[in-house]
Amino acid sequence: MTVIVRDFRPEDAEAVARSRQACIPFQVTTPRSVLFDVETANPAKKFRLLVAEKDGEIIGTAYAGIAYDSSDPGQAYATPNVHPDHRGHGAGGLLLRTAEEHLAAEGGTSLYAWALDQPENLSFAAKRGYRPTRTAHFQRLDLAHTTLPELPGALPPGVELRTCADYEADPRPMFRADAEATSDEPSDIATDFDDYEDWVRHTWNNPLLDRGLSTVVTVDGEVAAFTAAYTDGGTRYVSGMTGTLRAHRGRGLAKLAKTDSLRRARAAGCNDAYTSNDGANGPMLAINKWFGYEICATEVRHVRTLG
Repeated sequence: MTVIVRDFRPEDAEAVARSRQACIPFQVTTPRSVLFDVETANPAKKFRLLVAEKDGEIIGTAYAGIAYDSSDPGQAYATPNVHPDHRGHGAGGLLLRTAEEHLAAEGGTSLYAWALDQPENLSFAAKRGYRPTRTAHFQRLDLAHTTLPELPGALPPGVELRTCADYEADPRPMFRADAEATSDEPSDIATDFDDYEDWVRHTWNNPLLDRGLSTVVTVDGEVAAFTAAYTDGGTRYVSGMTGTLRAHRGRGLAKLAKTDSLRRARAAGCNDAYTSNDGANGPMLAINKWFGYEICATEVRHVRTLG
């Protein structure tokens, strides 16, 4: 019954995907996406995918790395996730300790980790010296049975609906839109969003990104709003990011993008839709509530000083 922690091996991909889906059912993970994260990690990230193993079975994971794209050096992240059937055997503590040692050795000074807003999880973080900083809410929409808003019969002059698939020849407009929207997202770690090639490798080429279900709203031919759709290739749909560029806010374009994307997703066979928002992101929380999303879990971000 000994628990060990080791680095991920390619043959672990399927077991890791199963474990992470059991731990975080409101996200999507596939064996292909697990391999993608490992194989395309920027060297500056000092990335390690740690797995906890008990009697030859993978029971937990932790993604650990440095926020290399932050203007504030030394920011690091690691969140241990242990399968619900295997908690209480020390796997979470061992995963976190291993991640802390690795990140401290690589220059990490502050380590951020998420914990579900449940007494046992919050106690786990507090006992290890972590303090809470902010909350985020996971939300679920029963896409198979919810009445979705209708698309307007006629769009305003100059407004068009497209998808990310329309930008496959040149995704730079999507990069610029993602950079601006992300920079305005509430976060503990500021991101310098200026590396186009890195974005293509890790965001645009992400195997979970469904470009055909990701809606783009343009105004006079320019990207004004978008919603990025991630799927498992089956019935689960996750909103990876919804954003409106500053010059076009207040016009309902985010609602338009999400309406179109959700309707496309349902037509494609998706029946569960998930999203998550920072607790301080009032506008997006209000939009998702308008669609009928309900909070299904809340997590609390924590931080501790390394070294």
